Amino acid sequence: MKTKNLILISMFAALSAIGGFIKIPMPFCPITLQILFTTLAGVLLGGRYGAISVGIYVLLGLIGVPIFTDGGGISYVLYPTFGYLIGFIIGAYVTGKICYAGEPTFKRLLLGSLAGYIPIFLIGTLYDIAITFLYLKSDAAVFTVAFQCLLPLTWDVFLCVFTAFLGKRLIPIIHKGEKLAE
Repeated sequence: MKTKNLILISMFAALSAIGGFIKIPMPFCPITLQILFTTLAGVLLGGRYGAISVGIYVLLGLIGVPIFTDGGGISYVLYPTFGYLIGFIIGAYVTGKICYAGEPTFKRLLLGSLAGYIPIFLIGTLYDIAITFLYLKSDAAVFTVAFQCLLPLTWDVFLCVFTAFLGKRLIPIIHKGEKLAE
């Protein structure tokens, strides 16, 4: 692994952490910039390195570094929003694999960003519902919890479009002279 890749992986692990602290409070599911940074990791680093960078972020949080939206530690797996963290790893991988399956055009980057958002949304929402009802034993309706997870959807889709735009501009700078297909 090149030094440049190690630096980029570390940088995106740090940006993923920072994105968790830039948030708009919402009940149950805050809107953050983590989607932007974790998806951008996949767009700029590719599937494998993007997933590694986000995985490092999640691992650091699980070992106790307070870098998640509400802290850190192994007990964070019992938070309803932990599923989104799992989804970020898979989402970065999916995004990167699609973005570098051919020439990284804006259309491919947008498709990769949106496709990478699907596992984030699905895993995050299902995990949220499961923890809310099975562990927290909440009497809220499933529809209510699912609806609250849908609230940031428009924002997240906008961030996917913005990520594709940024990626199109940054890929030539970051990967100057490199083969881009992964």
